[in-house]
Amino acid sequence: MKTNYLAILVAAIAYWLLGGVWYAALFAKSWMALENLSEAQIKSANPVLPYIITFVLNLLIAYVLSQIILWRNATTAGRGAAVGVILWIGFIGPITFTTYMYELRPKELFAINQFYPLAGLVLMGAILGAWKKKSS
Repeated sequence: MKTNYLAILVAAIAYWLLGGVWYAALFAKSWMALENLSEAQIKSANPVLPYIITFVLNLLIAYVLSQIILWRNATTAGRGAAVGVILWIGFIGPITFTTYMYELRPKELFAINQFYPLAGLVLMGAILGAWKKKSS
């Protein structure tokens, strides 16, 4: 199997859009309160650069995830999503929970901030696993 760059692009866009929904619609008020951020602080931040950097990093994540999915031969949405879950359970969850624990950060903040990459890896994994590249 070859790398499917269109699937990588779509997966990165999907994760990027999920971030917008996650932090702007679903958990905005809770997240801001737990991070002790005011509306003024949010509005004073650079309105473009973080979104560009996030998208570039999402492309990197989608590319690496696609390589793991190819290596594991996860050629369905379910298997691709399972790869995302395994990566979160084995790496992201434990690493970030350890940090949150030592920093005495609220478990609710962990849930908001770290279940987002779990959902994102599942979403991207499903896209990358399900997307069949047409033969030339």
